[in-house]
Amino acid sequence: MSDKQQPIKSGFDNRSTAAEVLDGIDLTGKTAVVTGGYSGIGLETTRALASAGAEVVVPARRPDLAAANLEGIAGTEVDELDLADLDSVRRFAERRFADGRRIDLLVNSAGIMACPETRTEKGWELQLATNHLGHFALVNRLLPLLEGARVVSVSSNGHRQSPIRWDDPHFDTGYDRGQAYGQSKTANVLFAVELDRLAASSGIRAFALHPGAILTPLQRHFTEAEQREIGWIDEHGNPPAHFKSAEAGAATQTWAATSPKLDGLGGLYLEDCEIAEVNPDLDAGPGVRPHAIDPEQAQRLWAFSAELTGVNTFA
Repeated sequence: MSDKQQPIKSGFDNRSTAAEVLDGIDLTGKTAVVTGGYSGIGLETTRALASAGAEVVVPARRPDLAAANLEGIAGTEVDELDLADLDSVRRFAERRFADGRRIDLLVNSAGIMACPETRTEKGWELQLATNHLGHFALVNRLLPLLEGARVVSVSSNGHRQSPIRWDDPHFDTGYDRGQAYGQSKTANVLFAVELDRLAASSGIRAFALHPGAILTPLQRHFTEAEQREIGWIDEHGNPPAHFKSAEAGAATQTWAATSPKLDGLGGLYLEDCEIAEVNPDLDAGPGVRPHAIDPEQAQRLWAFSAELTGVNTFA
């Protein structure tokens, strides 16, 4: 467990926006890839990075919708990618190599949450397949283009809901959508821990993060009644005061991808534009839970993911 998993006084907080964390940072000449960069906090991340001068490639399962959502944002382009389809991941990577541009920032922002039980053609549980395995394959395939890059994985405090379920990772013995989401978010953090260990010598540094509580299309699988019961909205459909705007929700991943204060660091979990503390309480409170940053679990997950996907640059 990293002894660097502790705050560094970033100067930002839970209300800082993506534009604010980029104030004074010039990304001209940089190329960013933002999965899911056409919706919710991914869209705000794309907007902020492009405004700072970056060229932003937005892979999308629905390219037409992505193009419509990105209309008017200069410096952006759309490419096709379905993270739940490894052939689609391979084809996307091949097009990036053909394009030839180095990737300076890779933000793995795409994800699904608490969907009904769904499986890929390979029989994998869809949340693990989309949120983790697709991104695992993507990063490994793009790795030669990522030398010196930051790789940012958008996790969640939902990682509290489940460690990796080694005895039944695909919920073959009974599906729980909350635990499935939690497992995939734990996987996002463990992936950053192990990627950073393996790739830091190539200048690639990896981070994972909780963006905060934000109402976005991610909650599409919850009914209004369920959202009221959970406390996400009141009887009028309004979120509670502690919920962030999409602009603030995008801030931590934007900060992770660009902040000079994170130079020389990696393998860490962030929240509210800050390095989070370790919190062993599974039920409540901020911070990262120990099971999500355990280096042995991270190595085990990497080997498991490589076996499933057939992709491992470090083999």
